[in-house]
Amino acid sequence: MKMIKKVFLVFLIVAVFSVGFIWGRGAAQDELERKFEIYLQVLNLVRNDFVEKNLDSTKLVYGSIKGLLEATGDPYTRFMEPKNYKEMKIRLKGSYSGVGIYIGMKENQLLVISTIPGTPADLAKLKAKDKIMTIDGKTTKDMSLEEAVSHIRGPAGTKVALGIIRGKAKEPKDYILKREKISIKSTEFKMIADKIAYIKLTTFEKQDAPQEMIKALAMAQKAKAKGLILDLRGNGGGLLDNSIQIGSMFIREGMIVQTVDRDGAKDIKYSSGQIKWWEPMVVLINEASASASEILAGALRDNKAATIVGSKSFGKASVQSVRVMQDDSAVLLTIAKYLTPSGEDISKKGIMPDVVIDVPTKEAEELEKSEKDIQLDKAIEIIKSKIQ
Repeated sequence: MKMIKKVFLVFLIVAVFSVGFIWGRGAAQDELERKFEIYLQVLNLVRNDFVEKNLDSTKLVYGSIKGLLEATGDPYTRFMEPKNYKEMKIRLKGSYSGVGIYIGMKENQLLVISTIPGTPADLAKLKAKDKIMTIDGKTTKDMSLEEAVSHIRGPAGTKVALGIIRGKAKEPKDYILKREKISIKSTEFKMIADKIAYIKLTTFEKQDAPQEMIKALAMAQKAKAKGLILDLRGNGGGLLDNSIQIGSMFIREGMIVQTVDRDGAKDIKYSSGQIKWWEPMVVLINEASASASEILAGALRDNKAATIVGSKSFGKASVQSVRVMQDDSAVLLTIAKYLTPSGEDISKKGIMPDVVIDVPTKEAEELEKSEKDIQLDKAIEIIKSKIQ
C-alpha cells in the first residue's frame, strides 16, 4: 500500500509538472507564433471565400515563402523553385543559358555587379553599377533578387529587354539581349611582360575554379614568371570554399577568413598551407569585385601576400547556405557574415585598395575606346619594382 501511495505521489508530481510545463510554454508563446495563426486564418479565407475556386496551391505556398524571405530585408536570402534550383546546380558546373550577368542589390535597387567576358551582357557593354529598372517592361521596384534572376534567364535564342539607368541619367535605356548558352571559364592566363604573369580569375562560382587556378599557376612557373598580377575585377564571387582553397595557394600559414553567425560565434578558416606561388604578387579589384573576390583580396592584403590595386570593391560580406526542401526547391539562406583576417567588416563599404586608381565613368569610356587600362598599367609598374 505504501508503495502504491509513493508511485501515485510521483505520478501526481510528474503530472503537475507536465501541466505546468505545457501551460508555461503556452504562456510564453511568442509573437511570431501568434502572427502565424493570423496567416492560417487568411489562408483559410482565401481557400474558402476567394472568388476564384481553383487556385494553384503551389503558387500560394511558394508565394508565401518568397514573401516571408523578402520580409527579412536581406536580398540575398531567397527562395528557389525546383526549376531555378536545378539551373543553379547546372551553373555551378560552369554552363547555363542566359545573358552572362551577375546582379545584386544595394539600397533596394537592383544593380549590375559584373558581366562575364564574351557574353551578350558584356558585348552590349553593360557596366558595374548600372541600375536595372525594368525587365521586359516590368518594373524591378520591390522585385526580389531571385525573381529578377528568373526573369533574366531563359532558353537560348530567346530575348530579354533590360531597362538600364547609368550614372546620372534620368530615363532608362533599353538593352535587348539575346540569351545564349553561357560556358564559364574560371581563369585566363598570359604573360604580359618579361617575367610577369597575368591571371584573370573571372568567377568563384564554378566548382572546379581551384583546379583551373592550379593549372594557370603551373603555366606561370613554366614560363619562369617572377611576378604575378591576379585580376579580380568584375568577379562577382561564388563559393566560399573556392576562395579559401585559392587563398591557400598564396598564403603559407595564417587566417583566410572568419565568419560570424547570429549568436556572435566565430568560425575561423585558416590556410591549408598548400602554397603554389611564392613570388611577388599584385591583385586588381574594382567596384564589380564582390563576395568571394573580397574574401580573397582581404586575405592576401591582411597576410601581406599581395599589394591590392584598383578601386573600392562592391561590399558583399554575407555567407549563404543552400537548404534543399523535400520537393527539390531550395532556400538560399544568409547564415553568417564574414570578416577579413584583421577583423574588418566590409559590408556595404568594400575593400579599399592599398593603391587606389579610380576610373571615372566618362574617362573609363574613353579609355575603353583607346584600349588603355590605367589600373593594369599601375599593377605592372608595382610588380616590376617588386621583382627588382
